[in-house]
Amino acid sequence: MSAALPHHLTSLQLRDIAMTEPALKLEQVEKSFDKVRAVDKVSLEVNTGEFFSLLGPSGSGKTTLLRIIAGLETPGNGTVHIGGRDVTRLPPYARGIGMVFQDFLLFPHKIVADNIIFPLKMQRLPEDKQKEQLNWILSLVRMEGYEDRYPHQLSGGQKQRVALARGLVSRPDILLLDEPLANLDLELRKEMEVEMRRFQAELDIPFIYVTHNQEEALTLSSRMAVMHNGKFEQVGAKLDLYNNPKTRFVAAFLGSPNYIQGQIKRMEGTIAILDWRGLDLRIPAPANATSGDKIDYFLKHERILIQSLRESEPAKGENRFEGTLRDIIFKGQHSAYFVVLENGEELVVNAATEMPSLKIRHAVEVGWLPEAGDAFLKEED
Repeated sequence: MSAALPHHLTSLQLRDIAMTEPALKLEQVEKSFDKVRAVDKVSLEVNTGEFFSLLGPSGSGKTTLLRIIAGLETPGNGTVHIGGRDVTRLPPYARGIGMVFQDFLLFPHKIVADNIIFPLKMQRLPEDKQKEQLNWILSLVRMEGYEDRYPHQLSGGQKQRVALARGLVSRPDILLLDEPLANLDLELRKEMEVEMRRFQAELDIPFIYVTHNQEEALTLSSRMAVMHNGKFEQVGAKLDLYNNPKTRFVAAFLGSPNYIQGQIKRMEGTIAILDWRGLDLRIPAPANATSGDKIDYFLKHERILIQSLRESEPAKGENRFEGTLRDIIFKGQHSAYFVVLENGEELVVNAATEMPSLKIRHAVEVGWLPEAGDAFLKEED
């Protein structure tokens, strides 16, 4: 679709066009600061009803990209379309977006009601409509009865609800959220994760959520993009990214897996036998791998079986190694088991907390199938 719409189209036709367009479309977006390329030729489509997360470490470009979508930064190249409209050069107030920031950014001298309806006042909405929207959004975020309080009279979770209410009160086409839970304690974060999923489902508008927190992104998102050095490493359904990483960075970043390095001794069809400091490790052979290649292999903690020594026979083709249980860290429903293997390497295994046969300093076995991990040719330094 072209950037400019024909002037003769009716409002009904424009609505129908918008419904067939992605809610958000980025095409080859770039942004540099001096010699640093913060966003590097990024393209993306997000549809109505999606909860989409931009996940990446600090400095990956995710917040800069969100600011470009919001109109707070102008891209050096590329275009931004919202609902079929080219908004690349439009100011934030003309884009049909809502925003929620990490630090809430509430006006300390205004009561809750005035904080929430501030965007409606900027749009010069009639007062009766402002009141109607205020009552609707207070009910949605469960803040009825708090209209006359000031921000300093609210808890952190209540402030976050007010910030969300302000972002949603104008019924935007898209809500942009920049690490909105970062300043909340763990209990409040868990509560607000549930609430934000409810808001998004009830309103059926896309939420674009920026975070460096993997757990948040995996909990909240329907789809997500992992960013690194200004680019998308991988975009897709969250479970696909978690279970089938396409790049070394995504494999290493999602799930904080065990990191194993070795060299291929020989090939057995689609399986490579890796020399892992004196142990033979079976892995899925990366594309174009040959004997002698150096390999990085990422194995998530929950994909490893742990048991006391010789509780059962190993499965055919399974990796099975003996070791010593160095430590157990209780984490609630599961525990982290730290196992030192015969070659001196240590693996972390996530397994059920109630495993009385496993005792610190006792011998154990760990095992997993080759395809439980993700293998990549080692990158050149």
